[in-house]
Formats: sequence, structure tokens, C-alpha cells
Amino acid sequence: MHIGPYRLKNNLVVAPMAGVTDRPFRQLCKRMGAGLAVSEMVSSNSLLWGSEKTRRRANHEGEVEPRTVQIAGADPQMMADAARYNVDQGAQIIDINMGCPAKKVCNVMAGSALLQNELLVERILNAVVQAVPVPVTLKIRTGWDRDHRNALAIARLAEECGIQSLAIHGRTRACGYSGNAEYDTIAVVKQSLRIPVIANGDITSPEKARAVLEQTGADGLMIGRAAQGRPWIFREIEYFLKNDEKLPPPTVTEIHAVLLSHLEELYHFYGVDLGVRVARKHISWYTRGLVGSAHFRHTMNRLPTMEQQRTAVTDFFVAQAEHSPVLRYNEAIVEEGLAA
Repeated sequence: MHIGPYRLKNNLVVAPMAGVTDRPFRQLCKRMGAGLAVSEMVSSNSLLWGSEKTRRRANHEGEVEPRTVQIAGADPQMMADAARYNVDQGAQIIDINMGCPAKKVCNVMAGSALLQNELLVERILNAVVQAVPVPVTLKIRTGWDRDHRNALAIARLAEECGIQSLAIHGRTRACGYSGNAEYDTIAVVKQSLRIPVIANGDITSPEKARAVLEQTGADGLMIGRAAQGRPWIFREIEYFLKNDEKLPPPTVTEIHAVLLSHLEELYHFYGVDLGVRVARKHISWYTRGLVGSAHFRHTMNRLPTMEQQRTAVTDFFVAQAEHSPVLRYNEAIVEEGLAA
């Protein structure tokens, strides 16, 4: 799959997720098989660009190309300025957020709230595309609510404005993450466009990935929550799509090593104190659905130092390995976590 001049190694994309797709997580997912990883959204409000949080989100040091940054806002000029700022900071692809369902984003008419105003959508798309010399992509939902599904109209508008690929989460804003993804809507959009269309929503396994590709005809797949604590899902899907057979699951030893490496990158990226706090949610995701994980997470979330975190993680996985070299997840608990 191509986006502008960039030929991706495969058609698997890490979804932008606030508080999750920082540089350590993006790099990890790329090592584990993702062809592209989109950053956390960066506000178009220039007053925030000097904040530590925004500087971290614009940090692409050592990141595997192409580097993609998602911007969010509702003012065309501010969005154009944000695009230029992030290109100056090293972004090679700019992604526009018109899919986020969060209330704090929609309450300022950004994210998926923009789907209610097609004229404003057009102004934003034109402003950003004309502002930067790099490819601009777009992420949307199927509409604002069940009575106002306008993904096809927005998609056609995006193509006309010069958007070079479109990702669609198969739910309306009102649906949040509940119910089933509307793959039929994505299929209709795909049939109507020439640019690449990327399907997003409920892709939790290699088998589901293939089924979504077949049902939608999409050029690629975007995976978000299913990669939290399971970044190897990308290599599993890639292998299954190529070989029509599944990879063996990762061993306890490998998952332990991946998690410890991820923790070290978080400590380095955020600094010790914030790194410890950020690490807690990732440790929880890696251990979700495993025997004894509820008690472990309760204890681990109270540990104040990285040394204690490392020790607790190692003790937990050593205990898991004593039972089996391959982790046995309670899939019902995992699915419940994805639906939360």
C-alpha cells in the first residue's frame, strides 16, 4: 500500500490513540510488524505547542519512517498552522482527526463532531492539504449518529480535496465503541473511491482481519485497542494473511522480554517518575486475562519505583512460566477489556 511517495511494508496500521501511541509504543508496534503507526493527536492550538506534552508528541527521534502525526481542531487556519508546525518537527504524513468520539474533543466541535458540518470539513481539508508539501490523510467515523451517516459524502469530499488515504472506524460518534462495526458502510465507501481506504474497528485476531478485508475490500486495516498489551498482533495478522496459517503464540519468555524492553523505553522517554505512572497501564494490558492478574495489577499499581515495577513484572512472569511456556489468556476477560 502506498500513501503519497511512501510504500508501506504491509497494509497494517496502528490507530492513533490518545495516551497510548507515544513514540515507544509506535516503535514497538513497527518492530512487531505494523507497516505504519499514527501518533497521538496533537492540538491545533498553538498556545499548547510549547507544553511538555506536545513536545513529546512531536518527538520522532529515531522513529522508523514514515513518521505520521495526527492533528485535531476545528479552525481551518489553525489546522493549517499545526500541519506546518509538525512537518517542521519531522512529520512526513499529516493525519486529520475527524473520528475521535471523546466528549472533550467533540464539545469544541473537533474530532467526529466535524462530521455534522460538511462545509467546515471541506474548508479544513483544503487548508491543510494546501499548507504542507507532504501527504495528508484523514480518519473519520461513519457519521454523527444512526440517523446521520454521511461517511460516503465526507469520503468523496476528502478525495476531491486531495486527501491521500482515508481510515474509517465503522461506528458513528454516538455509538462510541459499542455494538458491531459497520463493515458494509466501509465497503460502500471503498467502492466509490480511488484513494486507499483503511478499515478500522473490532479487528482483534488474524481471522477477523482477513474477514474484514474480504467483506470491505479495504486496502488496509487499522488496529487500535487490540494492540494494547499485544503488539505482536501485527506479525500474527501479517503471517496469517500471507500464509493462511497461524503463527504459534508468543512464549512467556518472549512476552516477558518484550514488556521489560517496553518499560525501559517508557522510563527513558518520560523520565523516571512519569515513566512509572505511564508504565502501569501498559503492564495492566500485557497481563489482562492471565491467571492471578487481577491481584497482581492491584499490587503493581501501588509500586512507586521502576526497580519495584521490574521486579514485580519478572516475578509474575516467572510464576506464569512455571505453569506453561505459553500464556493462557482468559479471552472473555480480554474481550471485556476491549469493550470497556
